[in-house]
Amino acid sequence: MAWYAVYTKSRTEKKVALRLKEAGIEAYCPVNKREKQWSDRRKVTEEPLFRSYVFVNIDLEKQSATVRRTLGVVNFVYWLQKPAVIQDDEILAIQQFLSEHAAVEVFGNTLQVGDFITIDAGALKGQQAEVMGIKNRHEVRLRIDSLGFELVARVE
Repeated sequence: MAWYAVYTKSRTEKKVALRLKEAGIEAYCPVNKREKQWSDRRKVTEEPLFRSYVFVNIDLEKQSATVRRTLGVVNFVYWLQKPAVIQDDEILAIQQFLSEHAAVEVFGNTLQVGDFITIDAGALKGQQAEVMGIKNRHEVRLRIDSLGFELVARVE
């Protein structure tokens, strides 16, 4: 059993995750809670953190056909001609990061590789992180190497 990234049709991430769960597949669609303002009310909505991606924890040989047949699934995400394997600790880091921070943003990783550190205190203790620099406001960044994404939370 390993975690794999699945590419979905646009705006179907939560539905695909639900369908996969109904088929007996462990699926994870990270969501970001955002407060939206309409003219007459405010509402907290859940939006997928990674557009068009859902993560599945499967035995690839036994369950890949079930995943591929699921309505809304386009295909597995490939890396070096093989389905991209996501490490368990990276999935746990995403879950922990989302539970501790609101208004998280995802940026495609196009930056140069910098210094790597191990965080030795706080909620992300033990996690590997890349130093991305200091900006006008404080930012907590957790780079997920196997996906090429960064999670960013602004901290007051």
